[in-house]
This record gives sequence, C-alpha cells and structure tokens, in this order.
Amino acid sequence: MINISKEFPGVKALSEVTLKVRPGTVHALMGENGAGKSTLMKCLFGIYHLDEGEIILSGEKVQFMNSKQALDNGVSMVHQELNQVRQRNVIDNIWLGRYPKKVLFIDEKKMYEDTKQIFKDLDINLDPRQKVNTLSVSQMQMVEIAKAVSYDSKIIVMDEPTSSLTEKEVEHLFRIIEKLKKKNVSIIYISHKMEEILKISDDVTIMRDGQWIATKNAKELTTESIISMMVGRDLSNRFPQKTKKPGDIILEVMDLTAENQPSINEVTFDLRAGEILGVAGLMGSKRTDILEGLFGIRKLQKGRIVLHGKEIKNRTPHMAMENGFAMVTEERRITGIFERLPVSFNSVIANIDNYTVGLGILSSKNIEKDTQWVIDSMRVKTPSQKTQIGNLSGGNQQKVIIGRWLLTKPEILMLDEPTRGIDVGAKFEIYQLMNQLACEGKGIIMVSSEMPELLGVTDRILIMSNGRVAGIVDTKTTTQEEIMRLSALYL
Repeated sequence: MINISKEFPGVKALSEVTLKVRPGTVHALMGENGAGKSTLMKCLFGIYHLDEGEIILSGEKVQFMNSKQALDNGVSMVHQELNQVRQRNVIDNIWLGRYPKKVLFIDEKKMYEDTKQIFKDLDINLDPRQKVNTLSVSQMQMVEIAKAVSYDSKIIVMDEPTSSLTEKEVEHLFRIIEKLKKKNVSIIYISHKMEEILKISDDVTIMRDGQWIATKNAKELTTESIISMMVGRDLSNRFPQKTKKPGDIILEVMDLTAENQPSINEVTFDLRAGEILGVAGLMGSKRTDILEGLFGIRKLQKGRIVLHGKEIKNRTPHMAMENGFAMVTEERRITGIFERLPVSFNSVIANIDNYTVGLGILSSKNIEKDTQWVIDSMRVKTPSQKTQIGNLSGGNQQKVIIGRWLLTKPEILMLDEPTRGIDVGAKFEIYQLMNQLACEGKGIIMVSSEMPELLGVTDRILIMSNGRVAGIVDTKTTTQEEIMRLSALYL
C-alpha cells in the first residue's frame, strides 16, 4: 500500500501512509486509537475507497470496490467488532453468500464436512451446527478466523483478535497463525498488547495521527520504543500508582446464584470503599455473569446484595442504576453504543432524566455541557459532539461509554473488559480515572482477560472457575501461576 490518503468530513484519517507486507509473515500494525489503523485496513478491504495512493497485491495493482472483491482476490479480514448472523448456525456464517450447490440444491453435507476439516486443521473444537448466539465471544472470533481461512486467503487482517481471549486461547490463536505462516499466508495483526506483538510479529509498522511513523523488524524493538513512537511522548509506567488504601466494606454479595444454569453458583465476596476488585478466570468461568447478576440483567435464583449495610434488590438494570450501580459491557457494539446516533446522545442517555426542565423538555445546554465533560475528561477524539459515534475508532467509542456511566455518579462501577481494543495511552488514562474514583471512595469491579492489567491495577483478584469462586487473592502477594491454578480448580 503506497501513499494512501483518506479524508472524512472534518477529519483527515490517513495521510500518505505506506505499508509493505512480506509473504508468510506476521506484520503488526500499531498506533493509538484514531491513528488510522482500521481505516487503512478498510481501504485495503474495499470498505472505504482511496482518495489517493495505490495498492499492489502479488505484483499487480488492485483496487477493490467492495469486500466481496477483496475476498475473491485472497484478502480477508477478521473485524474487531464481529459481524455475524447470530440467529444462524456456525456453518451458515462461514459459507453465507457462497453456499456450495448440488444440482439446484444447497449441498449441506459438503458444507458440514468442509467446516469440520477447517476446524480440524485449526484445532477448533466446536459443533458446526451450533447457533452463533450460543457461543462465547472468543468462540465467535474463532469462527471468523475459520471463515477467513476458508477463502484460501493470501492475506488475513486480524483486528484485535485476542481482545476477549484468555491466555490459553491466545496460545491457541498463535498456533493457528504459525500454521498459516507455513502455508505462506501473510497476517496483518492489529493489537495494543505489547507482549503479543513482540512475541508473534516479524515486522512492525507504527502509525500516529493518520501518518506512517516507522516500520521495523520486531527483533529491533522493545515495549518502551514502541510506546514512544506510538504516543510521541515518554510513558515510563504502564500502570499508575495507587495513592489510597481501600477503606470499610461498602458492598456484600452472598450466595449469588443465577436462575438459569449453568451460570454463577453461590458467589460470595465483599468490596471495600476505594477498592478495585479484579475478576479473573478462563473462558466459560462465568465472570460476566456476576456483573449481569448484580446489574439485574441476569435473573437470580437466590442471593443477597447489601450496599452500605442495607439489603437491596436489583431486579432490573433500572433498579440497579437507582441503587448506584453502573455497568460497562464487554460487547460495546451490540450492548454499548447507539451506532448511528451522535456522541452527545451516547454520552447522556444513561442519565437522561437529569436533563428535563419541565413538561419533559430536554435542556440542550446541559446536554452539551455534560457531553463536553465526557469528551474533555476522557480525551475523546471526535470532530464534534454531533458526530455519529459509529464513525469514531473503537477506543474512542469505549471512552464515551465509560464517560456516560461516570455521569450517573455511581457508587459501584462494574467494568467488563474496559480496555478491550484500547491503546496503551488511553488505557493509562482509564486506569487513572479508576484510581481517581477509588480515591473518592467508589467501589470498582473489573473483569479482565489481561493478566498484566489485573496485576497492575487491582487491590484484590476474585478468581472464577466454572461459575464458582475458586479464591480471592491479594494482588501484591499473588502470582500468575496461583491465579491459573485456581482458575482450573472446578473444571
């Protein structure tokens, strides 16, 4: 890709960016949110049309007018936000739009056998006839990777492929990538996880503010040098130092058990004022189910929730919000943002009752003021408050969502993979915000698949295994080995 430029109303997303990818290599593409990584890949994949520049694939100049042309020419993309038909099964999602035919009918047998063979080659243990809406996020990602492989692609773009994967699942993905490299497939790998980049990449291209900064051999780079080029400034500490110790217990959760099993079973823990409690566990450990149970999304069979010494009932999310709970969900595109509505709407919607000024009329002045607070305090990169949130990068969307919930002034803030798909600079800002809230005496519960994040940010870590609490450990004295051992306790 040579001198690629792309402009949107109010923002120049790409300015003369060059990317050269060698056959059979992993080429990492790095940069802060809004650096232009996903935009560059969408230009390659035919989702966006170039304003300037050219694309040369296997020595021939190409320009794909749509994603079908890209797929037909051996370029596929595993998007960060999974685009799947969730009411259909795995087979349908892999072969959609290109069903094999036998005379006039769809050849169901061939589709099933081909899918099984791809899964076997990639060591994916899934039933091809299973409905996608019954899969976990990590399983959905594996289906998307299998779909990309099914096109016999020369180039596979992976946009934040490990954002929802546990360490074990990440290792599985890396084994798949090694198999693809041996078949001379090139992987363009977008990730904010430094350890992954240095482990899996052959070459690394760094972008900043829509411009090419450098392309280096991965062996020449360190975490510090990558961060320095990405953010254009020194960022010596990845995790801010906590300045205040947790105080008295503010939240007690006893025997929390979900109505529909398998799910959480007799989950008991407490949370102190100013404490950040991490939640760890392998895929299927039901970490998210704890947050959903506390927030009234998941119906409970039994259990008690005591806040500031008073028992409360969070039967619905609305009741949970009235009781001072807030929840940032894992899947921001499906359960977080209103994609076609502006940043302002997405900023204030959880707090909408506070903007009425009589007869149900909304105060535009107050909405603008609070939206600007979200943009400024969360450092959201957006042309204006009126910009559709779907036009922002994934990380900037996440910042708006977190800002939205902070406007509700919650007592208990629950974060499910809050830094998923967010760059290292923005992560640090979110960690600082969490610390600031902790200093104000708020209680924070954070589900995360990133072990360094859990060990760098939390005070204690609750480890889930198969829906049950396997242990609660002090972050200062625990180890990754202890957390992994407890994660497998009830399997």
